[in-house]
Amino acid sequence: MEIRPLLMCFALCVVYATSKPTEKKDRVHHDAPLSSKEHDDTENFEYDHDAFLGEEEAKTFDDLTPEESKDRLGKIVDKIDADQDGFVTEAELKAWIKKAQKKYIYDNVDRQWKDFDVNNDGRVSWEEYKNVTYGSYLDDPEPDDGYNYKQMMARDERRFKMADRNGDHIADKEEFTAFLHPEEYEHMKDIVVLETMEDIDKNGDGFIDLEEYIGDMYNHEDEMDEPEWVATEREQFSEFRDKNKDGKMDKEETMDWILPSDYDHAEAEAKHLVYESDTNKDGKLTKEEIVNKYDLFVGSQATDFGEALVRHDEF
Repeated sequence: MEIRPLLMCFALCVVYATSKPTEKKDRVHHDAPLSSKEHDDTENFEYDHDAFLGEEEAKTFDDLTPEESKDRLGKIVDKIDADQDGFVTEAELKAWIKKAQKKYIYDNVDRQWKDFDVNNDGRVSWEEYKNVTYGSYLDDPEPDDGYNYKQMMARDERRFKMADRNGDHIADKEEFTAFLHPEEYEHMKDIVVLETMEDIDKNGDGFIDLEEYIGDMYNHEDEMDEPEWVATEREQFSEFRDKNKDGKMDKEETMDWILPSDYDHAEAEAKHLVYESDTNKDGKLTKEEIVNKYDLFVGSQATDFGEALVRHDEF
């Protein structure tokens, strides 16, 4: 059975082996913007719709009547209210927005789930994952394709155990998502850093020095002149990456590099939605407050018609 290319370590091997010599390789994980649209509420609320629902889901409201949009929004509010206390807090709204924005990840896991849940019990054990992914290696321990499958399997098992929070060697859907997409989970960040360091640390000293850092980004083939960005990265390493100026990056410095504390778009949007909808200014939203401002959260035929009128007037 062919090894599946979903494995991060395998994917990185393929990507980094086939990149052009002058092409910069980027290991930094950034959160994607909440919407491709401009955030200008004086024009329309399309950015807020995309942020609240995800771009694809937001489109499904555009053909609904205002009453249908309100009804559907009310059902969504019940899901957002995690503790079912009748209020939507800023924290609950932020969590919902983050989940909506990661829908493509959950869809990806759903597509793969049936391949690994061999016994259809709604969970994936390490044995199931190992047998499906490394079946050919188990049958042929010495393949001649140049990949070290034994090392890859050990690395996957370590990550699987990290994702398996209750330690039962079986992953539910959320744990399996953390296994496949560790960069999206706070408790998986250490494993992302560890795997990155193992990839780059060629001399095995547990650190990333300047040459290893540059060597991972830039392939010195054909003795060609270095692109300007390589010199810039050398400066970045010395000035910003190597914070303690010892000539190498440790675990904490590597984490700051590949998992930077970016501006939290979901938190900013949650604050914005609460501020605009909280009529009694108690810092939390009722279903009524949200539905009353439904056009801020979701679209409808009415908002589409209004925007069409605006566009028509511009002509």
